[in-house]
Amino acid sequence: MLAIDAAAYRGPWRRLHPAVKGTLFGGLLVCALVLPAWPGAALSALAALAAGFGPARVPPRAFLRAAWAPSLFVLTGAVTLLVSVGGPDGPVAWAPDGARRAAEVSGRAAAALCCQLMFAFTTPLADLLPRLTRLGLPAALVEVVALTYRMLFVLLDTTRRIQAAQAGRLGYRSRAAWIRSLGALGAAVFVRSYDRARRMRRGLECRGYDGTLTVLVEERPVRPAAIVAAVAPPLLVAVAALAAGISPSPG
Repeated sequence: MLAIDAAAYRGPWRRLHPAVKGTLFGGLLVCALVLPAWPGAALSALAALAAGFGPARVPPRAFLRAAWAPSLFVLTGAVTLLVSVGGPDGPVAWAPDGARRAAEVSGRAAAALCCQLMFAFTTPLADLLPRLTRLGLPAALVEVVALTYRMLFVLLDTTRRIQAAQAGRLGYRSRAAWIRSLGALGAAVFVRSYDRARRMRRGLECRGYDGTLTVLVEERPVRPAAIVAAVAPPLLVAVAALAAGISPSPG
């Protein structure tokens, strides 16, 4: 099981309705994207982190492991905003407002990343997917996502087993052996995933599959008090950001 899924199942917010957590982190995400980058994005990120590390008890180490790769991608993309290509100052030159735009894009992306990761760390995908059809999403799309999600764990386990077997046979002792073993690993995983998908399709057909997967969804009441509590942080962030933006400058 992935660290995100393990934290979502073990966390104290596991029993909350996904609509409550979606309202909280979705509202903060909207604030991060719509409000001024400063201080809107910063306040949205702080509110999401406070809710996640506080009452939701998201493991900080697991959060950092999940956030470092997309954060690196955000920083890499922001660096390109610092320069201009083909302008009047030469083929490659520093953009006049590149630092401001890079900081704005990085701040919004980092805040959005915090909101999305905190939602993922508190909401198991198995609780969310069956309820998406009620929001109007096509059932076929939801089923494809659910099957892909379930197959992901099978493929990860298969990959680990094959890699361990290759390592036991000194398949990674040198660079050439590493490249050869990596190619064999990809080929073996592809063949096994294709075979697994074929067997799953046959199994569904033998069970009378008619185009829809019927799953048991635990009904959880959505309490109005919980929705109000989830709406409060995004509203406070919006009010604080707008108030900071219209406050008169000193002097």
